[in-house]
Amino acid sequence: MIQEIDRTLIHQVLEGDEQSFDELMQRYRQSVYNLVYRMIEDPQEAEDIVQETFIKAFNALSTFNEEYAFSTWLFKIATNHCIDTLRKKKLRTFSLDSPIRTKEGDVSRDYADESYSPERSTISSEHTHIILEAVDDLPEKYRTVINMRHREDRSYEEISEILNIPIGTVKARIFRARELLKKILKERGFVHSYREKPGK
Repeated sequence: MIQEIDRTLIHQVLEGDEQSFDELMQRYRQSVYNLVYRMIEDPQEAEDIVQETFIKAFNALSTFNEEYAFSTWLFKIATNHCIDTLRKKKLRTFSLDSPIRTKEGDVSRDYADESYSPERSTISSEHTHIILEAVDDLPEKYRTVINMRHREDRSYEEISEILNIPIGTVKARIFRARELLKKILKERGFVHSYREKPGK
């Protein structure tokens, strides 16, 4: 539920008091920055995304649902900005050389044993490109949760809070996202396995 002080400030902003929005920014700016920086890992770019987040929040404030925490709404806006930024930059978010560590275990992809050759780095780069394209081609709701789970190492509870959906829905979407990835990669002739191993 929204905090009463946030409710009051939001109503004041909607009545034309922009100073109240500055107070909202002061209350949440650091926490939004921390979230963005963990995803982007670039201080200047993180600052830009924080500014864009609050600009979008200000412009869309009339659509905010007071049944939810204001911070959750802000985090969702910020997270979406980060995901869009990372996708456009096509960062190597899925490492081919080591497992991706998560709270439930390690996500790994197995590759056929290849002897060293000058072409190996080129092949690895092509594999990365194929995987990233497959992730980009997932429907948005599946792409979002798979990125948050395996790129950001977020728990199901964190994803549930940020996206305002039940934990059961989070788990179902992540499972479905993995199945879709397997299907897409197989259709493209990329038959290496994509699985999550039991772990810590």
